Amino acid sequence: MFRRSSWIWLSIVGAAFAATGAKADDAVVRSFAGGSAASMVGIVPAGQDVELGGPQALSADGQGNLFVLDQVNGRILQFDPKQPNTAPDILKMPGDVQPTDLVVRNDDIMVWDGGVRMLKAAPGQSTRGVGGDVIQLEEVSSRGTDDQVAVSAFAQMGSQALSSPTDLLDQNSRAAIVRTTRQPDRQYIASRSKGSVIADIIPDKGNASVRVEIQTMVSNETIGQLGLRVRNQLGTVEFLEIDNSDRFYLLAEDIPPSGKNAATFVARYAANGRLEGIYELPLENTPVTRRFVTVSGDGDVYFLRTKPEGVEVVGVGFRPMGKVSVIDVRPSRTPAAPAAQPDIKFNATAAVRPSNRQQAIETAFAFEGVQWKLTQANYGSDPDSQCSGFSRIRRPWYLQGKVNQEVRGVPYCWGCHGSLANFRQRIESGTLAGNVCTRNEPRPDVAGVDCSAFVSAAWGLSVHYTTAAIPAIAAPVTNPWDLKPGDALNKPGSHVMLFLRFTPDRKAEVMESSTGGCNGRVCRNVYPLASLLARGYVPVRFRAFADDQTTVSANAYQESEAPAGRKTANKRR
Repeated sequence: MFRRSSWIWLSIVGAAFAATGAKADDAVVRSFAGGSAASMVGIVPAGQDVELGGPQALSADGQGNLFVLDQVNGRILQFDPKQPNTAPDILKMPGDVQPTDLVVRNDDIMVWDGGVRMLKAAPGQSTRGVGGDVIQLEEVSSRGTDDQVAVSAFAQMGSQALSSPTDLLDQNSRAAIVRTTRQPDRQYIASRSKGSVIADIIPDKGNASVRVEIQTMVSNETIGQLGLRVRNQLGTVEFLEIDNSDRFYLLAEDIPPSGKNAATFVARYAANGRLEGIYELPLENTPVTRRFVTVSGDGDVYFLRTKPEGVEVVGVGFRPMGKVSVIDVRPSRTPAAPAAQPDIKFNATAAVRPSNRQQAIETAFAFEGVQWKLTQANYGSDPDSQCSGFSRIRRPWYLQGKVNQEVRGVPYCWGCHGSLANFRQRIESGTLAGNVCTRNEPRPDVAGVDCSAFVSAAWGLSVHYTTAAIPAIAAPVTNPWDLKPGDALNKPGSHVMLFLRFTPDRKAEVMESSTGGCNGRVCRNVYPLASLLARGYVPVRFRAFADDQTTVSANAYQESEAPAGRKTANKRR
């Protein structure tokens, strides 16, 4: 179904850097301090087993404005990056919209809240704020799966409809789902200069290269033919944009077999398909964000960088390129800061119930899919108390306004652990549900799980192994493409995700308990793999899976075990 023609291949070879021009420096075009006031963004501080959190998405409209999704404060900040000293406009989201992703296209404001929802300014609800306008948004419609352009735009960064749980829960089909071979992928893009187009990503010569053919949706006219080849293995490849000068932009990942020095970059092509250069995205030492890159109509590439004191919107430097054939992105890098390791000796013997990968996946889906009624006792007082250390309520965001309603998923709770049966028992007895205060001591009067408690339960552990303790009971997976269902991506001292599978477009589908990407609960997510590896996540394999022919402890895992004893392999400080 795909036509072959002459393709232009890219390359960055070590000695070519000097010959093809040096990379321009990245430049911070706008900073937002952490807080809830105007011109600030909500920041969730890092802690033990808590990754730094903040705005999850950055997007650009057709007029060159940038939009930052400040979901912690329930709003979107709009500003002109070429006028950094002006106050941003504040777009307040409806209370029942709790998004984790944002796309602005053709003046449409679309957010991802488990599906695509479109927002617009409510009539008569705009006021003048301190410097900028304050605009109340209202929902216009929820776009269905038949809106290919909207669905494809969100899928670029992993906000997408997930596969059927049956595929992973069925022991006979689960292994077949984990694909390491790239599949053909068709993407739909509302471009700046050519309108809606189709981009076919076509595998070519193994997992290191693809061909990309772009055609208009209305006339099916082919307007671009591009080639992309990397030194190692391609991860995700996403067609991002055609700018006002008819230049093409591709987001791509190069992932070595070791997983080390995984690179994410944007390649820019001229209108005739000739490579002009690349933008290397500075992912190192940054927490996970959903939509971390966007391209303006003028062809500027912007990166969203979260820091402890706030966020920065960075104009990414461009590296012009010459005639090359294989991308080999190996620039000088700032090494990722090593996670703090508590001065505790770990005992690698953990009491487990006899467990295998199938049981781990079933347990994970049970935590994600549990339905329960949020009573007033579970909900607590309203307005809720503030967390000490940062201005944010204790209650997880997905529970806001849901009192006396059925909700889905076990809530995130800092320092909490236990089985699903124990969670149900505590909720039915009127215990508070969830706690996103990560700078306080863990509270014994709240029910839920944090990230490592969730993975510990999925692995069948009778004790709570924190992210710093997980290396004592899990071996590194040398090649990230060898990950299997039930393995994990662990960042010691910060966060851990249970690995489920590779999607057909070579992203990592995971289950996690998260304050950011899950709005404060256990949920499934999809992430570009290199963006996790570059940020310090290590693929690991639990040593005690029965189907991996390892020895498990004879100590039984008690499903009714109460968390009062707080048995944790690494005590929190």
